[in-house]
Amino acid sequence: MSNTINTSNDVLRARSKQITLTETQDVFANQAGGEFNIATDAKVITLPKISAENIGMEFTFRNTGADGNNIITISPNAADAIHGTIAAVSSGGVVNKDWINTKASANKGDFVILKAVALTEYYITGGDGVWASEA
Repeated sequence: MSNTINTSNDVLRARSKQITLTETQDVFANQAGGEFNIATDAKVITLPKISAENIGMEFTFRNTGADGNNIITISPNAADAIHGTIAAVSSGGVVNKDWINTKASANKGDFVILKAVALTEYYITGGDGVWASEA
């Protein structure tokens, strides 16, 4: 009788790439599916412009800094908008307006998941924490 060992790399396929951001920077369409962890204050992360080729891309941004320490700003491309709500706060859906994890009320673990669902439209598909739309 032979022994058979079944192996699978499902666990490897199910993991999202974890990317630590320490600088203000752009993220790119080829980084879609990644989870971006930010523990440094006052960083602005600019999303890629939505095109017909990259609709469906999704990004997760997570505050990994100390409570009350980080302001994280997610900035859409000048032609795009962010739509949706976290904790009863609406993003407003206005073109070229940022989505901001407010510093004083920020907690380690606050996050937002954004998905490009149409040309010029990112939608919030998940999140937690206190966020605000740029005025």
